[in-house]
Amino acid sequence: MKFYIISGEASGDLHGSNLIRELKKLDPVAHFRCWGGDLMEQQGATIVKHYRDLAYMGFFEVVLHLYTIAKNITFCKKDLLNYRPDVLILIDYPGFNLRIAEFAHSNGIKVFYYISPQLWAWRSSRVKIIKANVDRMFVILPFEKEFYDEQHYQVDYVGHPLLDIINEDLQYTDRKTFLEKNKLTGMPIIALLPGSRKQEIQNVLEILLSITPAMKNYQFVIAGSPSVDLKFYKQFIGKSDVKVIFDQTYDLLKHSEAAAVTSGTATLETALIGTPQVVCYRANAFSYMIARKLVKVGFISLVNLIMKRELVKELIQDNLTDKRLIYELKATLDDKAIRQRIIYTYQSLKERLGGKGASERTATLIIQYLKDIEVN
Repeated sequence: MKFYIISGEASGDLHGSNLIRELKKLDPVAHFRCWGGDLMEQQGATIVKHYRDLAYMGFFEVVLHLYTIAKNITFCKKDLLNYRPDVLILIDYPGFNLRIAEFAHSNGIKVFYYISPQLWAWRSSRVKIIKANVDRMFVILPFEKEFYDEQHYQVDYVGHPLLDIINEDLQYTDRKTFLEKNKLTGMPIIALLPGSRKQEIQNVLEILLSITPAMKNYQFVIAGSPSVDLKFYKQFIGKSDVKVIFDQTYDLLKHSEAAAVTSGTATLETALIGTPQVVCYRANAFSYMIARKLVKVGFISLVNLIMKRELVKELIQDNLTDKRLIYELKATLDDKAIRQRIIYTYQSLKERLGGKGASERTATLIIQYLKDIEVN
């Protein structure tokens, strides 16, 4: 079979690569043409566009890049028709993917959606577009199925694909080797995860680094994004001794006492590994002002959304200051009751997400639905 997969960010590249791996087990001669990244490419996919050239966040930033986005949409439509896949698989990235879904559906191409857009958070009216143009939807969060049930649209809840990666079988580098490999001292570590996009990093990293002089008993380590080079980080680090390490985020979190994490998939990864965290988010002022009017949910991190309460502290926009961040990090480090509550409730979070096998379940359903379509 021929698959065309579109993802516009690092997390989509990760989940897309795992899905490709499972699809190849069921269809060893399958072909994959993708908008994604290095992980999809490692699974044998042909990469049409890399997500580092697609990831625009915030209303203001999207407006600035409207011409480029329009060009990408036009190119994608032509490429899709030339390739003529058996199915188009969309991974989140709704601003782009919902437009492509309409086009593909109108041209007789089957459309499956893996990892739903966050319609439950804002612009829920877009569910009409999904109902009209998406043949099958595979959701990864338990409350997403409830949302779509209320919209009278049948979806498959497959569980969260991060559990395929972060589970009891995950092998971490031992602490001694990790420290030696990255030339770190024996001091306790605080991990800084400023995001996977340059815009995210620009918005938060300066504030994250500003707290280091007040917490001299810890060493701070930045989890570098594979799509961002070291030179970009160094403009914020300056002459400080903060290290940037790449491709070792899970090891870093495992060996850290706490983490400051930009909102997104990383908050859930941090929770599944078991590291207490403070969630940090700051956007362009104009983008944030619009988002406040549109977003309907009470939390910004996946951890709190899934638990339906504030388990981890969220510092958003003007609340993200050096003083607040120092205070909240010290609370997770020094207050045993807070620390134990976070770690204990992380276990409940895992239970709500179910067991591992999401990628395998999704691949099995995709192949089965495609076979059913052929029969009918």
